[in-house]
Parts: sequence; structure tokens; C-alpha cells
Amino acid sequence: MIFKLHLRGAIVLAAAIIGLVTLAVPARADQCDDIAKQLAGGVDGLKVNFKAANIIYLTHPAAKELSLGCRAQGQTYSNELYAKGDRKPTPPFYDLVASTAAIIFTVTKDDTTTGATRCLKRMGLLRGDKVTMRYKRLNMECTRTKTDATIAITRPKDE
Repeated sequence: MIFKLHLRGAIVLAAAIIGLVTLAVPARADQCDDIAKQLAGGVDGLKVNFKAANIIYLTHPAAKELSLGCRAQGQTYSNELYAKGDRKPTPPFYDLVASTAAIIFTVTKDDTTTGATRCLKRMGLLRGDKVTMRYKRLNMECTRTKTDATIAITRPKDE
């Protein structure tokens, strides 16, 4: 009988401790939402539109389309920045891509400016309309059509 009381008391004590621990841990917001808030505060003119299926759509006057893709279960990249602009990108577009990539991937703005500029300017007669390159541990893929130029920047999960 004494053994049953000690066991029951231990179970109640363990349940109480687990309850206190779960109440003491603060709720964490989604990492992607945190990055979107940093982007809205760190880049002038950038607005967060809405989130749908691990993609946060953003708007800015310098870009036709802008989105932040967040890692879902089983994907090989951590985050992805996608930006679409005019066929000949303007300096504000380069600045927007560099600023947002610097915040998302925690790389210096100078490095992201250099990488994005190299990727977007390599498209042409000699290299074609699709350029894939790697700069400062970031994968950059630039494509262009008759009217648009796009850049997608990702970082692999293991880096």
C-alpha cells in the first residue's frame, strides 16, 4: 500500500513539473514571419502582403513581383528570395534585391549587391537567357524573357 502511494505521488509530481515547464516556455513565432517583419522595417517602401503555403508575397515599387519562400518539410533549401523586374534592371531594383537578400541570408549588403549584379548582367548573347551561379554560399539563378528579368536566391539547408 505504501508503494502505491509513493508511485502515485511521483506521477502527480512529474505531471506538475511537465505542466509548469510547458507553461514557462514562451510561444515562438514562425521564423518566416520574423524575417518578413525585419524586411518591412529594414527596407524602405517594402510592404508585406499575405502568406500562402510557405510563401510570403511582398510589394515594392522597384519590382514587379517579390516573394520570400520559406523552407517546408523535406525541401533542400532554407529560404528563397524571388524578384522580378524589367528586362534591363534599374539601380533601385539592384538595391532592393541586395537589401532583402542581406536581411534574409544574413550576409553583408555589399556581397549580395555584387552577386546579384553579376548574375543579372551575365545574361546576354554569350551566356544565354538563363544564368546559374554561386556567390558567397548563395545560389543565384537569373532568367530573362522578352519583357522581364528575374532572380531567385537560395541557400542550401546544410550551409
